[in-house]
Amino acid sequence: MKTIILALQIILSIALIGLIIIQSKGVGLSGPFGGRLGTYSTKRGVEKAVSNLTIIVAVLFFFSSLAQLWIK
Repeated sequence: MKTIILALQIILSIALIGLIIIQSKGVGLSGPFGGRLGTYSTKRGVEKAVSNLTIIVAVLFFFSSLAQLWIK
């Protein structure tokens, strides 16, 4: 069971990294580290779907991490 959760965490972490990189569109390496300071735009369409998917994957990763701690 621990091996399954570990494999799930690896898959979720790769997905999370990919989703975060997709969200920083065209701003180079400064995007994920605060490159667009002071600007706010409403997310629509695919951008909103990717944002929501990132949140879901992050929550799943969090709960899989907790499950990893509880299972011995």
